[in-house]
Amino acid sequence: MNPDLAKLQPYPFQRLRTLFHGITPPADFTPINLSIGEPKHATPALIRDALVEHLDGMASYPLTQGIESLRLAIAHWLEKRYRIPHINPQTQVLPVNGSREALFAFAQAVVDRSKDAVVISPNPFYQIYEGATFLAGATPYYLNTLPSNGFRMDFASVPEAIMRRTQLVFVCSPGNPTGKVKSLDEWRELFELSARYGFVIAADECYSEIYFDEARPPLGALEAAQQLGLKDFKNLVVFSSLSKRSNVPGMRSGFVAGDAEILEKFLLYRTYHGCAMSPTVQHASQAAWQDEAHVVENRRLYRLKFGAFQSALADVLPLQMPDAAFYFWAQTPIDDTEFARRLHQDYNVTVLPGSYLAREAHGVNPGTNFVRIALVASELECLAAAQRIKNFMGTL
Repeated sequence: MNPDLAKLQPYPFQRLRTLFHGITPPADFTPINLSIGEPKHATPALIRDALVEHLDGMASYPLTQGIESLRLAIAHWLEKRYRIPHINPQTQVLPVNGSREALFAFAQAVVDRSKDAVVISPNPFYQIYEGATFLAGATPYYLNTLPSNGFRMDFASVPEAIMRRTQLVFVCSPGNPTGKVKSLDEWRELFELSARYGFVIAADECYSEIYFDEARPPLGALEAAQQLGLKDFKNLVVFSSLSKRSNVPGMRSGFVAGDAEILEKFLLYRTYHGCAMSPTVQHASQAAWQDEAHVVENRRLYRLKFGAFQSALADVLPLQMPDAAFYFWAQTPIDDTEFARRLHQDYNVTVLPGSYLAREAHGVNPGTNFVRIALVASELECLAAAQRIKNFMGTL
């Protein structure tokens, strides 16, 4: 067996099950799960209809590069969303089976394991970054994102020796779990470092379409590169997904876009990997990327929930609105694991301990005394959870 498998740590939700082992929550409280970032809003009819209409696609082997009309729809969406004059659908766009699968595969394709490779990751982080790093034969280097540094990745703190070994940098904007959106200055710094040291940037943007001001969509990596004159997107690949944007996590559909030279090699890797998207899903994905009305409505629902949830807890648990995404990253008055355990035990509400989303690095676990609250349930359930959390806070 691959010895690097032994480096993989339990997923946060496996640790959560262990934390809750033996607990029987009160039966008079219906369970409300705010721990996992799984969208619960209804899948739009136009996507369901497109799936049914193209069921005959199940009879064909899919092309790894995807159908031309899907790549064109994604390119047009990118151009409009990020005000980019032109994206080449033949060379700069590639459909993938969700951002998670692509992020993992990308590290395997990018990392040169014959060298002493380092992969930089934010901390806390989406656990796939770490697993992909270990199984690519590289060493992770964690950059703590803390309130004291505005939840930024402080690249100036990385030793020169580490930077010289760095082959890949994972960034997540809007961030999971903090909701932090990278500024143009932050992108400028990262692009300059990439040019100096030659590392590739994997920009995870799966939360890019969940934001709260229709007039101020989050800045994207390709958009930042365009504004800074990096029109060929050298060493930059972005990862996007329909799961959150269009409420289809079970469809496993997304795309990668950016540096054409890297995507050419990534396409070669994926051809051997055997992970082409079903033609049926490709047609449904095309319908999703060509419609914005359902996405605007999706954001409206999140705005209502976030506003009501924040107001309900203002007196007992001050919550800072994220820049984007659908999480509150809430500081706890007691240990985060104890907070989550007692809230589940006494009120049947599930949140995720922040320490489970991070690793101890540079003397601290940056998730300690935080919990991630995913406002994915219905508005009524979120409000009920807020009231239970308020009652729980009164017992501390």
